[in-house]
Order: sequence, then C-alpha cells, then structure tokens
Amino acid sequence: MTDPTIRRAGNRVFIAGIALLVIWVLGPIWLLFVNALSAPDEVTGFPKSFFPSFDMESLTFFFGFSGVAQALWNSVQVATVTMILSIGIGAPAGYALSRFDFPGKEAFRFLVVMTRAFPLPLLALPLAVMFIRTGLDDTILGLALVHTTLALPFAVLITFSLFSGIPLELEEAAWTLGCNRVQAFIKVILPLAAPGIAASAVFAFVISWNEVFAAAVLTIENRTLTAFLLQSLDVSPLPLKFAGGTALVMPALIFIFAVRKYLFAMWGIANR
Repeated sequence: MTDPTIRRAGNRVFIAGIALLVIWVLGPIWLLFVNALSAPDEVTGFPKSFFPSFDMESLTFFFGFSGVAQALWNSVQVATVTMILSIGIGAPAGYALSRFDFPGKEAFRFLVVMTRAFPLPLLALPLAVMFIRTGLDDTILGLALVHTTLALPFAVLITFSLFSGIPLELEEAAWTLGCNRVQAFIKVILPLAAPGIAASAVFAFVISWNEVFAAAVLTIENRTLTAFLLQSLDVSPLPLKFAGGTALVMPALIFIFAVRKYLFAMWGIANR
C-alpha cells in the first residue's frame, strides 16, 4: 500500500473511532430524553421510537410527586456549597503547592491523592456517628462537607497544574510595579487562572450532584434528589424512572454548557 492509501485508511479508522465514542457518550443521554418526553404507553410499548413525542405526562407527574421539589432544591444547595468550599480551599492550596517549596511538599501532594483511596462505605459509620454527635447529621452543611472531601483533591490538583503553567515572571513583574503578593494574584494570576478554576468548580458541582451514597446514609428529611430517587422511585414505573434520570442529568449538562467557554479557554492555556 502507498503512503496516501495508508493515511486515508488511518483517517477513516480515526473518524470511525470518534463516531463510536460520540455514540457511546451521547446515545444513552438521547434515549433517556426520548423516553422522558414520550407518553408512558410509548415507553413500555413496542416498537420503540427514536424521536420523542413531547408528551409531558411523565415529567409532570414526576415533578408533582411529593418531595421531589424539596429534594431538587436540597441538591442545588449542597452542590453549590460544595463548589464554593472546594474552590475556596483547593485554589489556595494549589497556588501554594505551585509557588512555594516547603518540607514535605511531595508527601503532601501524595496524601491529597491518597484521600481518594479510602472507599466512602468504609467511612460511613464513623461519619454518621460523628455527625450525630456534632449535630451535622441530616443537614445541608454536613452533606456538603462530605462532598467537599470528595471533590477537594481534584480541585487541588487541577489548580496546582494550572498555576504551575502560569510563569512566575508575571507575578515578579507585578511586584516590581508596586503590587504586593495578594494584589499580584488578584490582578494578574486570577484572570489567567479563571478558566481552570471554573473547570474545578464544574467538577466539584457534578461530583456533589451525582453522589448518592453519603446522601442516602447521612440524611433523612433533607435528602438530595439522588437519595430521594433511590429511596422513593426504585419500584416506580419505568416512565417515572426515565423522568427522574432526566431531572438528574439536565442540571449538570446546563451547568457545564454555561461555563463551556472557560473549559475551552483552560485547554487553550494548557496548550500554549
């Protein structure tokens, strides 16, 4: 085979691989939306339609189900608090790791990663006992603290990589112009780091939004949407399960779409 023929074959294989990956990722989401926006008879009937009939019966019943609205609001609150805490703690930690040398720096980075090695079910009982004793059980703040521990390692590592990619000379130039370290960070580093910080925030939000184990164990009255669905809709009809899945997926997709330009900008910074 000639070189052009080999290149064309390679391009076709590459395009086919990308197409399969797109179908693998978007296919389940599309089918979820199709079934959520179809009449119950169409969901359980055969043959299946590849396009929705835009029947809102399942979604209307789902959102009118007792407790769904409160669970949805609880998920928004927990995910927002988790996002704020993860960035508020993780970004300064990432900046410190990228700009300062101190004894135990590499060990600290390793410990940050190792916090993800402990399975949450192993810590469930000690956490539940501690939260009951401190009054944090069945609260938005208590669950947000648990979710923050899950998201914080990623926030630290992402911001560490981002700050390490920003030249120190930019800060030094700001210092020579009269800025102190805090002013140089706010005026010079923070605008450049905003895309990466936004990416960390998205990741923290999605981790909290999708987490179900801690929410199911540590809450009773103030359940998030994932825990509520696990508790209330596990034996529900199939159309309501699709409606619940759509309610879980949509906010995360909307949030990612809203900050997509920051995600693209982050890759631009990383590639320069």
